Amino acid sequence: MGALTGFRVLDLSRILAGPWCSQILADLGAEVIKVEKPFQGDDTRIWGPPFLKNDDGDETGESAYYLSANRGKYSVAIDMATEEGQQLIKKMVMESDVLIENYKAGSLKKYGLDYETLSQLNPKLVYCSITGFGQKGPRAPEPGYDFIIQGMGGMMSVTGERDDLPGGGPQKAGLAFADLTTGLYAAIAIQAALLSRVTTGEGQHIDMALLDTQVASLSVLAMNYLTSNKVPERLGNAHANIVPYQVFKAQTGEFIIACGNDQQFKMLCQSIGLPELSENPKFAKNKGRVTHREEITALLQHHFMTQPAQTWVKRIHAVNVPVGMINNLQQTLQEEQVIFREMVVRMEHPLRSNYVSIGSPIKLSKTPVQYTKTPPYLGEDTDTILNRFVTAEELERLKGKKVIQQG
Repeated sequence: MGALTGFRVLDLSRILAGPWCSQILADLGAEVIKVEKPFQGDDTRIWGPPFLKNDDGDETGESAYYLSANRGKYSVAIDMATEEGQQLIKKMVMESDVLIENYKAGSLKKYGLDYETLSQLNPKLVYCSITGFGQKGPRAPEPGYDFIIQGMGGMMSVTGERDDLPGGGPQKAGLAFADLTTGLYAAIAIQAALLSRVTTGEGQHIDMALLDTQVASLSVLAMNYLTSNKVPERLGNAHANIVPYQVFKAQTGEFIIACGNDQQFKMLCQSIGLPELSENPKFAKNKGRVTHREEITALLQHHFMTQPAQTWVKRIHAVNVPVGMINNLQQTLQEEQVIFREMVVRMEHPLRSNYVSIGSPIKLSKTPVQYTKTPPYLGEDTDTILNRFVTAEELERLKGKKVIQQG
């Protein structure tokens, strides 16, 4: 059994933030029913290549993007734009604990699938809405996309090389940061609402906005600004408050030093053969190193060009100062610690027997994550799930009208 075994989640979301949230809940044991549009499905199903290849080496219709966020779910294809589709979903809501949706604010009201309507049918329902800008406010009606949110929310203003360096200028994160963090926050909020329901007996509406999450994620940098009234600038791979805490080039390769305190700096200097740096009053304390960032960085960088990156990493690692190489994804997934922690998992997919995916980072001692179901193909579970709510004859009638689809 998983930690959330016994809870049913009705997932009306698509793309990434919502599905990422519901995948976390599925990993923890909840029954997650993914409701998709018949004959089309989640938009990300076609966001490729790459697409999953079957055992014969032929491409399937399952994109890697879709596969990344839909493990452990049941796919039911229902056309919610039809009256009959809406009634089906309402029947499912009556027996669900959670509903997740990421449509534009207010757009589900015309289908009778908004929180006000559904909470009347099931007062214990925890209803989680995920949008770009929230349910209220001057921009609430607008669609929200991760890239736009990273720009508006300040992320890109502090990401990328300095403007005065080659390649300088704003950069987005290499992945959908706002989407993924909103999915994480949404999963936390849902579990909090379920815990609250234990004492109140009532569900509630959760209003999650990508912009809110992006602003919250500015964390230290936001507080730096609020404390100093100085707008943070891009520092590339350097840290705003700690030096040295950045990437250095070596004779061959590049590596990272994350020197978190003055004692570590002293050990770093000894390990690389420059003990005099930690004895210099300008550099002995972190405050001085931040003040004289350009000077200390230049001294270290010049020195590191005399040996290969692996040599420096080995020396620095020996004195327990945080240091590491910069891995590509192949190297990361071959890292022995990643393998030991079971972050690469193998499952049997209906379309591929040796299916491989990224595992969950959640490690629970008594209710561990279990990988029981690969991401479903469109409508894979329509009959299995809807048999609980309508007769077999009704299922066939709805299929004939294309209200539902069995994969």
